Formats: sequence, structure tokens, C-alpha cells
Amino acid sequence: MTNQQDNDALTIAAPHFIGLLMEMEHQARELIATTDKSAEELRILLLGPKSELGKLTKQIRQVPPVDRGNVGVVVNEVKESIEKALQKKLSAISDQLSAPNDWFDVTAPGIRPPEGHLHIVSQAITEITRIFERIGFTRVRHPEVDWDWYAFESLNMPPHHPARDEWETFFIDYPGKPPASRADLERKEQIVLTPHTSNGQVREMEKGSLPIRMINIAKCYRRQLDVSHTPMFHQFEGLYVDKEVSIGDLKGVMDFFFKGYYGPDRVSRLRPFHFQFTEPSFEVDINCGVCLGKGCKLCKDGWLELGGSGMVHPNVLRSGGIDPNVYSGFAFGWGVERVAMMKSGTKLDDVRLLYSNDVRFLEQF
Repeated sequence: MTNQQDNDALTIAAPHFIGLLMEMEHQARELIATTDKSAEELRILLLGPKSELGKLTKQIRQVPPVDRGNVGVVVNEVKESIEKALQKKLSAISDQLSAPNDWFDVTAPGIRPPEGHLHIVSQAITEITRIFERIGFTRVRHPEVDWDWYAFESLNMPPHHPARDEWETFFIDYPGKPPASRADLERKEQIVLTPHTSNGQVREMEKGSLPIRMINIAKCYRRQLDVSHTPMFHQFEGLYVDKEVSIGDLKGVMDFFFKGYYGPDRVSRLRPFHFQFTEPSFEVDINCGVCLGKGCKLCKDGWLELGGSGMVHPNVLRSGGIDPNVYSGFAFGWGVERVAMMKSGTKLDDVRLLYSNDVRFLEQF
């Protein structure tokens, strides 16, 4: 076996290494809380060079070089967490010994609790909303649990379309009474957890107020889980319907958003694609904010798809009661998490981290 093969065999993946650190931290804090050993004995046992943590720390060289910096940060945080638990135990013992003579000034000001901040996804939603408000788009809300008709049928998606497969979409049982008429039956055969915010397009058209210039931001649900997908995610849907709307208007709105959200140095593109509810259709890509176009595990080839866009299909306009011979429009739907991941400086290469509930990660934003 070559030296290279030896090194590969000894390589420890960063997530596994961090998992071991987290387990040691949990066990150490539990021991500190339950044992009668002195704080100094515990410090040697838990943080000494011959401790399990010390032995594991020496193996950090087996972590791939690209991940060692992040793993080192976690190592230091685990040591600091254990040290704080030891200090707290020592302070508690000291307080017990000094309790009979303890005195404090009740007029002294209290200690302010630490203040949190909005989640990174909530921050992105607010910023996205503000940018589109500047060009006349109004934020609206539509159901996140909706009839199959609004999510698929009204959007020109036939019954055999792959997106309507139960392996792609979450279908749920209709809890009410069976529809009374055939017209109702066509719209109320099934209920879905909305796989996209496009269900709001026809609902907005049915209001009968033209022109339409709306942004619908809501949760969506799909059976997908990897570095760029989660079963629950947020999406924002843009819809503009008026007379003589063109692809030029669509491109102008895209450019306005990208410059406002990402800054002047990032590059976007419209790539021809196919969607049932738009014609012509485009996917919207941006050069990756993690590798800046070089290619990484998130983007693969330097570009990351943010979502779809295109000119609203005439059949969709008809579903909403609008004459496609008089009006035209464009629509787009993008994932909020992906949009936030691609912001310059974020360097986030796994969307699942957003919902890991790790305060050490969230407090960075």
C-alpha cells in the first residue's frame, strides 16, 4: 500500500470528527454535574493531555486540510464550554462555603440578558420584500395547504406530470364532505402541501384587479433532502400581468433584484428551460457565492440555479379568468434559502445548516 493510500485510510471526515467532539462535550458536562470529584481533578481528567479529548485533538491532522480550520474552531469551543462548566462548579462550591456571610447590594443594576436577532431566513425575506417594493411589487399571502387544482391543474400541469407524483409532493386527505358538484370536484379532488408558491398565481388573478404586480413569500414542501434541498423551505413568487409585458421587462426586474441584493460584482444569467406554466421559460442562475465560479460541492460547475422564470402561459391566464390576447405577464419563483446562501461573504455550502438549531452557527448572522 502506498503512502497516499495510508493517508486516505486514516482520513477522518469533518462531520464525524465534530460529532465526536459534541459527544465528548455532552459526556463531560454530565460528569461535571453529577460527580463528587474536585474541579481540579476533573480538569485533569477532561482537559489534560492524556484525556480522551486530548487524544482526539491530536488526530485533527487526519481531517482533510480544507476542513481543519472549521474543526479547530469547534475544538476550542468545546474546551471553552467544559472550562466554563468547571468554573461554574467551582463557583457553586465557593458560594456554599461563603453563604453564611454572603451579602449583596439589592440596589445594584441587573445584568441585561443577551439579545438575539432574526433568523437568517427571516432577514432574507425582509430584504427581498424591500427590494421588490421599490419597483411597485406588493407582498401578498396565499395558502400553504391548497387544492391540487391551484398547485398543478390551473398551472397547465397535466395529471401525468412527474411533479404530481407522490414521491415528489406531499398529498393529504381532504377532511371535509365530498364536493357537491362536478365543478367543485375538479378543484377539490386532492389537497397538497404546496410544492411551490405558484399556487398563488391563479388565486391572485381571480381577484380581478389588473394590473398585477405581486410577491408571494411562503413555505413550500417537497420530498428532497441534500446539501441544496430541505423537505420544508421558503420560496418567493413574483407575478407581473399587464398589457404588452415582455421578456425585456422580466430581464430588467431580474437585474434590478440581483444588483440590489448581491451587489454590482455578481453575475447572473437566464438559461432556456421548460416549465409547464410559462412559455418561453428560463432558469435563473448566479455565479456561486462560495467558490465564485470555480466549482465546488454545492454548485459543481460554478453556477447555482436560484429558480425558474418565464412568460406566463396563456392557459394559466385563462385559468385565472384573464384574456391572453389582451394581457401578458411574467412570473418567477426562487428559493429564499438558496438566495441567502449565495450572498457574497456567506460561504454557506449546505442549506441544512440553516435548520440545525446550532446557536454557534446562527449567531454568525
